[in-house]
Amino acid sequence: MAAASCVLNADQFRCSICVDVFTDPVTTPCGHNFCKSCITQHWNINDPCRQHFALKSCLVCLASYCDSHLEPHRTKSGLRRHQLIDPVENLEGRMCPKHDKLMELFCETDQTCVCMICTVLDHRTHDVVPLEEGRLKIKELKHSAELVDSIREKQREMEELAEDFIKELEQEICELEKRSSEVGQLSESEDHLHLLQSFLSVSAVPPTRDWTEVSILPVPYEVAVVIAVKELVETLREQVKGLLELKRVQKHAVELTLDPDTAHPHLILSEDGRQVRHGDVWKNLPDKPWRFSVCPDVLAEQSFSSGRFYYEVQVRGKMEWVLGVAKESIDRMGQIAVIPQKGYWTICLRKKNEYRALTIPPVLLSPTSRPDTVGVFVDCEEGLVCFYDVKAPALIYSFTGCCFPGRLYPFFSPGHNFVGDNSAPLIVPPVNHTV
Repeated sequence: MAAASCVLNADQFRCSICVDVFTDPVTTPCGHNFCKSCITQHWNINDPCRQHFALKSCLVCLASYCDSHLEPHRTKSGLRRHQLIDPVENLEGRMCPKHDKLMELFCETDQTCVCMICTVLDHRTHDVVPLEEGRLKIKELKHSAELVDSIREKQREMEELAEDFIKELEQEICELEKRSSEVGQLSESEDHLHLLQSFLSVSAVPPTRDWTEVSILPVPYEVAVVIAVKELVETLREQVKGLLELKRVQKHAVELTLDPDTAHPHLILSEDGRQVRHGDVWKNLPDKPWRFSVCPDVLAEQSFSSGRFYYEVQVRGKMEWVLGVAKESIDRMGQIAVIPQKGYWTICLRKKNEYRALTIPPVLLSPTSRPDTVGVFVDCEEGLVCFYDVKAPALIYSFTGCCFPGRLYPFFSPGHNFVGDNSAPLIVPPVNHTV
């Protein structure tokens, strides 16, 4: 759109005196732009000694001139300040629906009105596509472009092959027509001796290709298109399946808070009990048997012994964490083996990009993308613990056939701080149900 080409750097719409967006902008004879009131006030206050000689100076380049005539502001890109519109006249289509203000700029090429606030300032608050999502979009576009290039290349090859076949066929037709003409001439000859002598040379059929076996089908790129469409359909099917599954388990969402009485002394919990991080500083806390003494772990205050429950944990910005559920009877003193045989059903992140299900042996996981939020669903009766990438949405891993005697507690470990590299907290937000 032409309006899009009118977007400029914000500084081009700021007055050099008040450093704000122009109000009634004007241009000095030397070509610099100011608010009319700002430059006029500057001349009246800062150039009093020159007023006697009717001299004016530019605040930017210090150029002096006798003529203080100010032209309406005109930018280098061709955008200019629009004249004020009668508020009653043609407001339809000239008001910015976001800011409820008159659109104050237009492009000379097509007279399209533009809201200066949207065009210049709002870029600072616009939503930014997450890096990983942006990479995926670029990858999809690149794949599409490569597919189109491949199709065009195959089409070019087929066209060249067809042209070669046509040339060969035209040569054969020409040779056959030549033989046909010679045979016709001989048939009209009355010299029977010459006819017999020439017959053997013209009666033999010249070598030709069996054209019934020749076909030019655009199979290569048709197959490529079919494969690409099939992969796309399969991807969409998996995404829809993941979305429906996530919506189903989110119906069992529960509110959780972290239990400070179980938190390792290195852990720092927020006042609302929804965030936990490693603090590197040992706190002198009461020595209780239900507190984790060596590993930086903490349990939720809430526990469950039946039914189903679901919660989410924000893990953005972390290079190490462990999440899942644990039995009430787990040993919390000393080093802990976080495995089902010891009463833990968890997955973890290690070394920033290594995801594992903590079993014996550990299962290496390959999420479709780096999860920002992990959903945990537990069905006590079915013995099921599932972990989801909420954003994807997709299933990361499932423990099945589990035995849950007693009560289950949501389990969290933000990992060690690593001198600030893993200082981001684990956050237990209210569940935002997927649309």
